[in-house]
Amino acid sequence: MKAAQKMSQQTDMPIVLVTGAARGIGLATAKRLAADGFHVVMTDADRQTLEASATALSQAGSPSVEAHQLDIRDERACEALLGRFTHIDALINNAGVFEVKKTAELTTDDFRRMFDINVIGMFVLARGAAARMTSSGRIVNIASRAYLGAVDYAHYVSSKAAVVGLTRALALELAPRGILVNAVAPGVIDTPILAAWSDEARAKLATAQPVGRLGRPEDIAAMVSFLASAKTEFITGQTILVDGGRSLGGLAT
Repeated sequence: MKAAQKMSQQTDMPIVLVTGAARGIGLATAKRLAADGFHVVMTDADRQTLEASATALSQAGSPSVEAHQLDIRDERACEALLGRFTHIDALINNAGVFEVKKTAELTTDDFRRMFDINVIGMFVLARGAAARMTSSGRIVNIASRAYLGAVDYAHYVSSKAAVVGLTRALALELAPRGILVNAVAPGVIDTPILAAWSDEARAKLATAQPVGRLGRPEDIAAMVSFLASAKTEFITGQTILVDGGRSLGGLAT
């Protein structure tokens, strides 16, 4: 970790912090941003998978990456990580949890855990990162199409709706400093969450999408890359749906 810290302080490359970067959307985003010329600081609660992913990126030609284990529920740990950097150019708040549970079975602890990770941890990092950003700073929060409303995971839907609200509030507050804040709301993405599904179930799910396929982590990474770019100067406070058109029919269908 000491060597990684030294690298980040000395690099002339823009620095981006990507949470939940060990796999799925976070890993695809880290890879894309490294290709875009960022020095990528990858974090995840899963140290073993995170370090393996960072090593794989480096060996595949993305040398300017570093990995730090981080549980975003730990405010002191978040502040300590941010304290390693004199400046941060972009923050990608990707870390989050998902759970299917009917309302009758949900407990207040279920809600608190969901909000601790999906909303409060995101806020803590956004607050700290914004303090280290210049007028070209960018914050991209990963929401979900579920913020429109869905069945059997009210705590998740509520947390992602809160992400949208937080994004709008931060965008207004930080706009005078030139810091842009946006959210990306993925639809059904082919991540490890779907790995246990049968081929038949996955095919049925794919046909329900207007574009005829499941989303890929790279689809989300491409939008994040656009919003994290310093060339994006007139978009803020927006939640951009990347869902293959599925939201056009509404979640009820």
